Amino acid sequence: QVQLVESGGGLVQAGGSLRLSCAASGLTFTNYYMDWFRQAPGKDREFIGYISWSGGITRYADSVKGRFTISRDNAKNTTYLQMNSLKPEDTAVYYCAAAVVANTTPKYWGQGTQVTVSS
Repeated sequence: QVQLVESGGGLVQAGGSLRLSCAASGLTFTNYYMDWFRQAPGKDREFIGYISWSGGITRYADSVKGRFTISRDNAKNTTYLQMNSLKPEDTAVYYCAAAVVANTTPKYWGQGTQVTVSS
């Protein structure tokens, strides 16, 4: 049974930082690109970025480029989303997901973790 479990969400002031983690189990972690998405209340789900199997390739949405960094530790089957210079508009539920290749619909999803940025 595949599980992706996000953690690290919470309440932070604007300008602050958070690091989200996503621990994977039940799959061969190195076979998957790891994606991050978010969904704010009343809005569509937004792609944030992804990291390739080995971690050598990353891609980010323009809305987070330069502020967010995705990394992965294949020994721990975990991917991370480091979020700096947070803004109130970053408030959302954040999801990690596992995709076979880049730019495709992920095969597995986590349950999400709430991030709230206060002004």
